[in-house]
Amino acid sequence: MGSQKPPLIDPFGRTISYLRISVTDRCDLRCVYCMQEQMTFLPREELLTFAELERLARLFVRLGTTKLRITGGEPLVRRDVMQLIASLGQDIGPAALQELTLTTNGSRLTQHAAALAASGVKRINVSLDTLRPDRFHAITRGGKLDQTLAGIQAAKAAGLRIKINTVALRGLNEDEMDDLILWCGDQGFDLCLIETMPLGETGENRLDQYLPLSILRPRLDNRWTLSRELKPEAAATGVAPGPARYWRIAETGGRIGFITPLTDHFCDSCNRVRLTCTGTLFLCLGQEDHADLRTPLRAGASDMEMERLVRDAVARKPHKHDFMIAADRPQKQLTRHMSVTGG
Repeated sequence: MGSQKPPLIDPFGRTISYLRISVTDRCDLRCVYCMQEQMTFLPREELLTFAELERLARLFVRLGTTKLRITGGEPLVRRDVMQLIASLGQDIGPAALQELTLTTNGSRLTQHAAALAASGVKRINVSLDTLRPDRFHAITRGGKLDQTLAGIQAAKAAGLRIKINTVALRGLNEDEMDDLILWCGDQGFDLCLIETMPLGETGENRLDQYLPLSILRPRLDNRWTLSRELKPEAAATGVAPGPARYWRIAETGGRIGFITPLTDHFCDSCNRVRLTCTGTLFLCLGQEDHADLRTPLRAGASDMEMERLVRDAVARKPHKHDFMIAADRPQKQLTRHMSVTGG
């Protein structure tokens, strides 16, 4: 990995130690809150090669990144992506990369779960918004629930720790939260509820979809006994926690997290940046400021030059996003889709 460099510190004193890397904008599902049913994807030549992705990932690790998350689109649809994951997994160690994780829709886990575990991945996030096949088909615009559930079970059998990510959607799945809590508790999975975010045009009215967790939470309190856990992810993994605030559920023994970018943002403790599959470094999911790393990379920039570009970019990281979904702003705020930025 080479010698460690001084860490990345943003203008607000936050240490940037978490890099999310999107390896593709493509996905085999078309979730109604994420993308349009008919999508135009990027030409393959615009995507970074695995060698380029490795070089940038290792640059960030030398600059103090301790956690890498592979995302998409759906990362497992990219051909030979396991070669990249296996290579990055070799860098896991106490003095460098501490954790390599993955966010997936689960559709291809039956093929790849064992290889992920063998590559050093210890835990994954799986997107699952419903346990009902008809709703799953509707929300994903054609997906098969049994395929995702089979993938989740394959990951469990491979020894991977699993967190289920559920986007709370008004009128679509809000009546399933108790079922999801019970199922996750029975399976031994963490559950994380997420507010939908105004990224990209989806062909749907986000105001109709948006279910603030501030409304959902009292309903859960009426059914479940929740006690706050402080930084449980850090305690479990040794790396900085993500944006979720976690609570222990007395009745199941499981955990539930809440990600609330609209009703109660978590920006003060943000420690992450996002690298897209095209080599664009976004400093904030909810802001457009970015740095183009692909052009200098392909022009032959040295590691020192690339490091300077990254440091200059992090020095512009904003304090917070300004996501909003309201009656006078019901549709998109940012034109790029989550699948481009990296979920």
